[in-house]
Amino acid sequence: MSEVLNVESMAYLHKALSFLQDLFESMGIPEDQRLERMEVVKSLLDTIIAEEENKKMRLLENIALYRKQLDTLCFELNVEHFQEEEGITMLQLKKDLSIQLEVRLKQKEDRLCELKRLQEQDQAFCELLHTSPYSMDRGSVPSLEELDQFRCYLATLAETKACRQEEFVSAKRQILLLMEELDYAPDTSLEKDVSRGDEDTSDLSLEKLAALHDLLHRLEVLRAENEIVCEELHAQIQKLWNELQVPCEERETLAILMTDSLTKRRKVLQSEVDRLEELKIENLKKVIEAVREELSLYWEKCFYSQDQREAFAPYYSEDYSETLLQLHDAEVVQLKHYYEVHRELFEGIQKWEENWKLFLEFELEEELKTQIELWEQKYSKDFVVNGQKFLEYVMEQWEMHRLEKEKAKQERHLKKSQQIEIEMFYGSAPRIPSKREGLGSRITGKVLKSSWNIGSPEQKMLNTSQREHNRTIDLDESVLSNGYSQLSLLQTDFQIHSIDSTYSEFMQQEFSEASKSDHSSGTFTCPNIES
Repeated sequence: MSEVLNVESMAYLHKALSFLQDLFESMGIPEDQRLERMEVVKSLLDTIIAEEENKKMRLLENIALYRKQLDTLCFELNVEHFQEEEGITMLQLKKDLSIQLEVRLKQKEDRLCELKRLQEQDQAFCELLHTSPYSMDRGSVPSLEELDQFRCYLATLAETKACRQEEFVSAKRQILLLMEELDYAPDTSLEKDVSRGDEDTSDLSLEKLAALHDLLHRLEVLRAENEIVCEELHAQIQKLWNELQVPCEERETLAILMTDSLTKRRKVLQSEVDRLEELKIENLKKVIEAVREELSLYWEKCFYSQDQREAFAPYYSEDYSETLLQLHDAEVVQLKHYYEVHRELFEGIQKWEENWKLFLEFELEEELKTQIELWEQKYSKDFVVNGQKFLEYVMEQWEMHRLEKEKAKQERHLKKSQQIEIEMFYGSAPRIPSKREGLGSRITGKVLKSSWNIGSPEQKMLNTSQREHNRTIDLDESVLSNGYSQLSLLQTDFQIHSIDSTYSEFMQQEFSEASKSDHSSGTFTCPNIES
């Protein structure tokens, strides 16, 4: 095509120059003018050639520029460099380079736009999740692989956002429920933000999530502590209900109040415990006072002195509690045991005191005898008791008592004889000490002596009574052990002071037998019982 064009151009140029020479010839233009005009044509051709050469130079420059730009873009885009076709013209090369340059520029622009979009998303995630920006050289064009990696990273952040958002919402809801259940008053800014109830997730940082979990944990611990306290209070209430025998109707009223928040339930339970404790203290006071009455009774039975009683300090405490009740119960149990071990001695002492009081009041019998004699003189007949004269009735009572004592004595002798026979037949058995001997108890001289003091008023009284009795009644040798001799119930010269003497002898015998029940040769005391 170009050869044809070249031939046609050359033919046209030759034809034009020939036509121009013919015109010069026909017009008769001189040679010099012909030369001038041909110079113009030559100059015109030179101008055309120069312009074309300039165009060629510009074309080459553009081609070089396009090549450079295209090489730079290929390097930036990390693609293969443009491969030029062989045998093409400079204009075609320029066109090809221009088209390729536009393509690469579009690719660069697209990548940079994508990078900008991804970076904007990354910035949003950074603000939301408090993460660091994605590491990438901002002065270079990212490759397709780098853009894919960036997209994967952002997808991971999107998943993280979704998970954290769900975790935030769940934590906030749990916190709100716990706050409501515990009647919790928000104090910190975080607690106030959560208490507003909105599901704002503008900050999904790990720090805030950790703060929410910490708040949730503290509230859960607080709830657990309250639940433990409520369980302990409820168990305490059940125990107090059983101890105080609270009716079912009263117990059911508490269940009605257990529908509020945990804190309110705890307050209700604590209030119930306080009420029951007060009621228990009131009941304990009554129980302890009753035990104290029993304890005081055993103090009397065991002849405790005031110092011994004051040694038990809990008796005077006003701090009514289970411990105080246990101390009293333990003291009563030990004192009961102590009394049972020494019952014979204490009953003997009690009997001696009662008889001693009767002995001191025997002066009333003189008055009674005088009154009966006056009555008999007045009415001229005997004053009878149960069909008998009074003095005969008294003598009969004493005789019956003597016979009973004698019978008991004979039974003891018989039992002892049988025991001796058994031991002689089977061999002597070791003697087992009694409980009273094992405790080494003793009776103090203030209460009782193993024998009467010679100079005591009581002994003088007994001696005087004995002398008076010897002057009026003959006693056999059994009078000291049996308390009375056999006398005729119809003895007419019986005097009232003989009853006096007989009673004193009876008392001496009673005391002697009570004393013989203790085999200890020392004195017996009533010590404090130590646990």
